[in-house]
Amino acid sequence: MPDVIFTGPAGRLEGRLVQNETPNAPLAIILHPHPQFGGTMNNKVVYQLYHAFLDRHFTVMRFNFRGVGRSQGAFDHGVGELSDAAAALDWLQAFNPNARQCWVGGFSFGAWIGMQLLMRRPEITGFISVAPPANMYDFSFLAPCPSRGLILHGTSDQVVPQADVAKLSERLIAQKGLDIRYIEVEGANHFFDDRIDQLSTQVGSYLDMRLSESEAS
Repeated sequence: MPDVIFTGPAGRLEGRLVQNETPNAPLAIILHPHPQFGGTMNNKVVYQLYHAFLDRHFTVMRFNFRGVGRSQGAFDHGVGELSDAAAALDWLQAFNPNARQCWVGGFSFGAWIGMQLLMRRPEITGFISVAPPANMYDFSFLAPCPSRGLILHGTSDQVVPQADVAKLSERLIAQKGLDIRYIEVEGANHFFDDRIDQLSTQVGSYLDMRLSESEAS
């Protein structure tokens, strides 16, 4: 998987990209957890999400937010990181203008950024949101949530209480006409230690279901 460097709002951003050669292959970008708590694009949950899309013939990119790894700039409390994600999507779409689908995946802080991105980009057709930090950030901007997707959370998450994510999911599921899938992974902590295989299985099953629907329509 080749390294890529592209221009973001605060300077160069570092990423990893696999370009699928199939015409009009779907796109996905993967967003990592909080930069100030060790979050990088090499986080194991991010890596699993990346490969879930890769295994299903997506063009996939993960990247480091500003100030992480070789990415320039400094942490900006989510404002700049959202701009970084938009720049990453712009860059990916410039090389893949006819992609038939566009997805965003994120873990923890990255899930919060990803949900904000899909509110601003109507071309995003699906999302995977792992352990969204509903106890730390306001998700009321999802009114309504514009895309279908999967919210995945561990029942033993010690960072983001299960009840907060369940409440967020219930609110989204209650929105008229919107199909949001909420799945709890029994015994999983925030980082899915010893439960990473279950995470991969659930994400893969959801993607397979959505891709089958799209092929049938």
